[in-house]
Amino acid sequence: MMDDRNLALHGLAIKRHAKAEAVADLTGLSPDAAQAQLATAVASGRAIEAQGAYTLTPLARVALQSRYEVDFAAQRADAGFAAAYHGFERINPELKSVITDWQTMNVRGERRVNDHSDPDYDDKVIDRLCTLHERAETVLAGLARGLPRMAIYGRKLEAALDRVESGQPEWVSDIHRDSYHTVWFELHEDLLRIMGQTRVE
Repeated sequence: MMDDRNLALHGLAIKRHAKAEAVADLTGLSPDAAQAQLATAVASGRAIEAQGAYTLTPLARVALQSRYEVDFAAQRADAGFAAAYHGFERINPELKSVITDWQTMNVRGERRVNDHSDPDYDDKVIDRLCTLHERAETVLAGLARGLPRMAIYGRKLEAALDRVESGQPEWVSDIHRDSYHTVWFELHEDLLRIMGQTRVE
């Protein structure tokens, strides 16, 4: 199990470049605890801070990665968690397809940027996202059983989807907020680190 220091660094590794509040929001640490751990990381050379945002140093990334086999040994040995992870990986290509179809559309055989001027097209993509989320709920519950902090992702995905359904389509994939795609991407990164896998582009 991770201590607060490594959990803060792990959260920063997932976020890549973030303020302490964002790391706290992702990891379940209190804002004060995340701030303290990141400040200590800067003092010890594990992180760099600029204008209130933090980034891990390359050596800190390597050191953190080397700890995962110990920190996540329980999850790697948990058949239920592994099954939930593989369930996520089965759904992941479908999520990618939904996001591709949200960001682009097929116009006379060519992929073009979706300018969101066709509400019927967008509504169909959102319906697909909702259906996918219903299927993902079982997977998300399985992940949270094996590692309780993973429940954070389920809550974030649900919140993003609620905003989409209430008429705020930017919550589908906007990278500047905790959109559905942003949270899903971070969940995938977290899972890959937990399970010792690498991302396949």
